[in-house]
Amino acid sequence: MHITAPLIGLNWTLLMVLVTFLVLYLVLKKFFFEKVRDFMLAREQKVKDSFDNADAANRIAEEKLAEYNARLARIESERHDILKQAKLQGDETAREIVAEAERQADRLIARAEREIERERLRALEGMREQISLLAVYAAEKIIEQRLDAAEQQTIIDGILRQAGSRQWQI
Repeated sequence: MHITAPLIGLNWTLLMVLVTFLVLYLVLKKFFFEKVRDFMLAREQKVKDSFDNADAANRIAEEKLAEYNARLARIESERHDILKQAKLQGDETAREIVAEAERQADRLIARAEREIERERLRALEGMREQISLLAVYAAEKIIEQRLDAAEQQTIIDGILRQAGSRQWQI
């Protein structure tokens, strides 16, 4: 004889297991699942807030970087302007120095030309005196001797040779 038992039988044990399971589920839901769910929601919110804060920090960092780059570009532009202005000012100063040097050179040249002209006039005056003395000397020699034209020419040539051998005093 063989007795076969059904695979799942409805007996009190099964019913008690189901009731125990249901009570355990309700107790866990009331005390544990709510807390776990609240903890998970809080954790999820923290993660979301962390991502939002990170995004906000990235936006702020990007704004600061853009502001820094703009300031850097402005400073570079100012540096370029300052260098350009200094170069222009240096060029202007150089032109002024060259112009002043040219004016001084022109004054020196004019003074030297005046000095040369004075010296030339003194030399001419000295030559006139020498020529007049020579003419008087020649006239004395000619008057001392009553000579014909050929003899006068010989005396004048001699006087000129003597005058040519002496240095003119200027």
